[in-house]
Amino acid sequence: MTDARETATPAPSAPVPLLDPREGIPPVTAGPQALADVVAAFAAGSGPVAVDAERASGYRYGQRAYLVQLRRAGAGTALIDPIACPDLSALGEALADTEWVLHAATQDLPCLFELGMRPTSLFDTELAGRLAGFARVGLGAMVENVLGFVLEKGHSAVDWSTRPLPEPWLRYAALDVELLVDLRDALEAELREQGKLEWALQEFAAIAAAPPPAPRVDPWRRTSGLHKVRRRRQIGIVRELWLARDQAARERDVSPGRVLTDAAIVTAALESPPNVHALAALPGFGHRMGRRQLELWQAAIDRARALPERELPQPAAAYTGPPPPRAWADKDPAAAARLSAARAAVSALAEELNLPQENLITPDTVRRICWAPPTDPNPEVVASTLTSLGARPWQVALVAPLMTTALRARPATSE
Repeated sequence: MTDARETATPAPSAPVPLLDPREGIPPVTAGPQALADVVAAFAAGSGPVAVDAERASGYRYGQRAYLVQLRRAGAGTALIDPIACPDLSALGEALADTEWVLHAATQDLPCLFELGMRPTSLFDTELAGRLAGFARVGLGAMVENVLGFVLEKGHSAVDWSTRPLPEPWLRYAALDVELLVDLRDALEAELREQGKLEWALQEFAAIAAAPPPAPRVDPWRRTSGLHKVRRRRQIGIVRELWLARDQAARERDVSPGRVLTDAAIVTAALESPPNVHALAALPGFGHRMGRRQLELWQAAIDRARALPERELPQPAAAYTGPPPPRAWADKDPAAAARLSAARAAVSALAEELNLPQENLITPDTVRRICWAPPTDPNPEVVASTLTSLGARPWQVALVAPLMTTALRARPATSE
């Protein structure tokens, strides 16, 4: 294994702007026959397939895909409109035995699942970059540092639900998959040279095998600024306003934040206005908001005010894991000593291997094993415990010895 503390090999200086796809911008696939042609072409192609998806985050409700881009040797590039072609299961089946190359795979896979596309094997270029020790792992930075090309990233946050999609956006979308396979090959070589390729392959296999994400429990608890709301009745107002906003956003297919901001929800919860007139005076509910909308929000507030005490939400969500680390010293000094020793050891090893600590082992895994350690923390038992908590074999091999030592740490005694 080479010295992983060295910076991953960069591309030569003076990067070259990549302005157009090699074969030009392909037409958007938006019909059954065109989709069948794409399926046939990609089934006949060779090697890995680059896959990307564009969403309309911040504009539309949910995280559905509004454009799917693919590129494969022998097939070229395809741009597919998933609104016109909502079932891409035939394409997914045609590529079932093909390695998919994605950048930040966990971001795109959920919306691809909805279309009937799911890889059996994949290569995540962002995760590969993290494991290889790159400081900047965005697609543009990776393409520039590894391949020496500059991608134009000016359209990353546009409303991809727009129809028809402007030509500059389509060019940008096609370029996003233009060099993904090239980037994959370069990163594979880099990881092999560093002795980390097997680590990456295990990570990729775990992502490909993971089930679709389950719906969040109490998603309203993610309201920004909720920490300012302490009383249960006020928290109930946050919940009712969030649910009313979510329903309205879903019906209108608009991002919830465009219907009502989190800041407005928190303000209304803290002020608990008694009527529409008082509500309209609050920030976020000004004169531009129609009477019907104000009545919708006031009704939600009134529902929360009318709830019996037993139906009000608790201040904190139910949680089965360990308490926040800041409380450990008081609750369990021995656990705090274990955690301190484990964190120091993991940090030192991650620095030595030149990769982020969270990729070496997740902080949650460290906290859980330190809070409730095995009765006999020998290397075999610790390794088994780490595996049960979701650690991959490569992580277990590196971290189990450190954790075995850390779990034997004792709190310092004052004289």
